[in-house]
Amino acid sequence: MLTVGDLMTRDVVTLDETDDLVRVDDLLKLHHIRHLPVVRDGRLVGMVSHRDLLRALSRQLAAAGHEPISVTRLMSRDVEMVRPDLPVREAIYKLLDHRFGCLPVVDRERRLVGIITEADFMRMAARLLTAAEARREDATEASAH
Repeated sequence: MLTVGDLMTRDVVTLDETDDLVRVDDLLKLHHIRHLPVVRDGRLVGMVSHRDLLRALSRQLAAAGHEPISVTRLMSRDVEMVRPDLPVREAIYKLLDHRFGCLPVVDRERRLVGIITEADFMRMAARLLTAAEARREDATEASAH
């Protein structure tokens, strides 16, 4: 059975609660990602998405002249997370049912060990399609001979 641990990204780019919007924007651009887990001592405490950043920037522009918005004001604290041993099929349904873009992967102590995103599932789908097409071509060639 394929699990989240088999597909997840293990080298996760993270934020600290003391980071600000500039750091969020820099990391999202630098790594070409849309979701950043926020950790405290390695444990997941929240998530910041590209959408959160846009919303915060619009608020900051509306209140020009005020101090920068910190990650703690921006992040979502009620984060759906999964364990590495969760079957991939269940993770897919969590993403679809709740319209999440990603699921942080944590161990029993809530330490962040990875992240699984829509892109991970798209890569898996591409590999499966390539394999299915190769099998179809092999079957077609075998029946022609």
